Amino acid sequence: MITKATIADVISLNKLINSAYRGEYSKKGWTTEANILEGLRTTEKELIETIEDSKNTILKYTENNQIIGCVLLIEKEDKLYLGMLTVSPELQNSGIGKKLLLQAEKFATTVGLSRIVMTVISVREELIAWYKRHGYVDTGAREAFPTSDVHISISEKPLEFVVLEKKTL
Repeated sequence: MITKATIADVISLNKLINSAYRGEYSKKGWTTEANILEGLRTTEKELIETIEDSKNTILKYTENNQIIGCVLLIEKEDKLYLGMLTVSPELQNSGIGKKLLLQAEKFATTVGLSRIVMTVISVREELIAWYKRHGYVDTGAREAFPTSDVHISISEKPLEFVVLEKKTL
């Protein structure tokens, strides 16, 4: 079941997101960033601030009363920004990510936004290819990767974001 996340979900969301992106456990899935980044992907404080902002929506995928997937949607002017598409590592490749992606597209249409944009770390070629198979195109735009204490790069390659986009209407 896909529903809107609330403040009550923050602890579970934080655990899910960090376990899917970073650390040894994340390596059970194919979307890990553990080989290029150290540190946390997000914090409970960041998630609370995100949920409290009316322009943001986090959709959660729940099964047996457990959150096993989520996606962040941010309404920005004439587009919807999609981020933190997350599926529990041991459940990746089971269609949950695709269901969340489709729900994000329905959400964009519902709020009257004709495009979804996202950024993906450039060295994550397999993930970029997955999004392209789902209708997203590389806009050619690139954005700098943040250098902060939260995101510690261990990649030998310089990191930047590739901007992908899909029209929804």
